[in-house]
Amino acid sequence: MWGIRGLSCLLAIRLLPLLEGEWLAGHLGNTCEQPKGSPRIVGGNDAKNGSWPWQVSIREGSNHVCGGSLIAESWVVSAAHCFDGHYRASAYHVNLGEYQLLNPSERLVSFPIKEIYRHPSYTDIGSSGDIALVELETPVNFNSVIHPICLPASSVEFPAGMECWVTGWGSLTAPKTLQEVQVPLIDRDTCNSLFNTGSYPDDPQGIDPIKQDMICAGYPQGEKDACQGDSGGPLVCEWDSAWLLAGVVSWGVECARPNRPGVYILLPPYADWIQGYIPTVPFIVHSMSVMQPNSAGASPLGALRNILGASPTHTTLKQAKRIGGPLGLLRALNHCLVCLCLVPALPAMLLLAAAVPMIL
Repeated sequence: MWGIRGLSCLLAIRLLPLLEGEWLAGHLGNTCEQPKGSPRIVGGNDAKNGSWPWQVSIREGSNHVCGGSLIAESWVVSAAHCFDGHYRASAYHVNLGEYQLLNPSERLVSFPIKEIYRHPSYTDIGSSGDIALVELETPVNFNSVIHPICLPASSVEFPAGMECWVTGWGSLTAPKTLQEVQVPLIDRDTCNSLFNTGSYPDDPQGIDPIKQDMICAGYPQGEKDACQGDSGGPLVCEWDSAWLLAGVVSWGVECARPNRPGVYILLPPYADWIQGYIPTVPFIVHSMSVMQPNSAGASPLGALRNILGASPTHTTLKQAKRIGGPLGLLRALNHCLVCLCLVPALPAMLLLAAAVPMIL
């Protein structure tokens, strides 16, 4: 009788992570997703119309002043320094579905701003806390060219060398078409070392200007930079078909200077602050295994989990989780089933586990 019971347990353990993935694909797809496929053009060239559906243009009157990213139906994230002159909400509006600034698309929609919330730690450009939340007067209707970007939770770390994308309009000639540029991430210590190499008239004061809430992106030789984007605009990284907002364009020294990569405010340190204003916004977090077997003396439970693939050790879209909700129940069921299935007949279970991939 154990053979039938064991096989049932193994199948259940194997299928629950798949159900979890389907649940995520269905629910995260309603809130944030990847761009609608376009071949990426490396080097700061024209983006494909609609390929970055969270990109916004923040306008003061008719003037484009900053970029930003749509993160929820009524919310945009940008840089605090975009509102240094004044941050009276009625002076600004947000354009979505924008592609060419001087050739408005029929899909463009404009929203008045209800309120602007700058992070309280922000003091001046180059300081920590250069991030702002912009609340729209009315909610946005999502479509193929207007869609929010996924947000990383506070636990997410973006590794140095990861290739990410910056988008914006920058200082362009007519018709001012949306630009995209691919840049690798640079860790804070390395970036500080670069900024301490040589000197430029516009260099920030003091040593180690890259603070804990900042990250750099670009090339030491200065080939590509966020000057091809916009202040407040998005730095986005693809993570297994999901796009995450890694940072917000903050500051830099001139444009594409050697040893002076662009500087961005990281999103993860501000996840709690954002959620304080938008309690319903979902965050992608790491999906950690309950037990990670080491190479010397892995436990039977670890060996079983390793065979079944029931405990992912890295974050992907299908292995990510949203805080709370039905996914928590799926994970709890998965972990409980593993415990219930651990009976003395473990060798038989391992033999059956080898057959599960063929059955599925």
